[in-house]
Amino acid sequence: MNALVTTIVLWLSANFGLPATQDHPHLEFVRQEKIVELRYKGLANLQQNPTAVVANPREPVAVYLDTTKTIYLRDDWSGASPGEVSILVHELVHHLQNVGKMTFECPQEREQLAYKAQEKWLSLFGTDLMREFDVDPFTLLIASRCFF
Repeated sequence: MNALVTTIVLWLSANFGLPATQDHPHLEFVRQEKIVELRYKGLANLQQNPTAVVANPREPVAVYLDTTKTIYLRDDWSGASPGEVSILVHELVHHLQNVGKMTFECPQEREQLAYKAQEKWLSLFGTDLMREFDVDPFTLLIASRCFF
């Protein structure tokens, strides 16, 4: 797993100018319920500043917590498909944003680069966010813009 994370970090650095750090996040594989709990607990307490990839608006499939530098993936995640690996790509963007001390106007704004990187990763394998996760452009707009 360490080799996969290193490869993705280097790819993100080369393609998106994120820091190529060896400060890898901790990875935890947990039940879907735990991811949902972390996601919505974090939204209620923005001090944790969590971000999540969302397969549909009701079901986050991963979450990253800045405070613990931990990516939580579902316990059935195997990395066996480009779609599954793209979930890790998305969350690694958030980790690199965190360790790079990047700031954003709102939590949603940091999703822009994460989704862009995920989409580019998927395109390397002839697929995209719509085919893999049913995420359309309108969903991306809502998930990645500050509306206040």
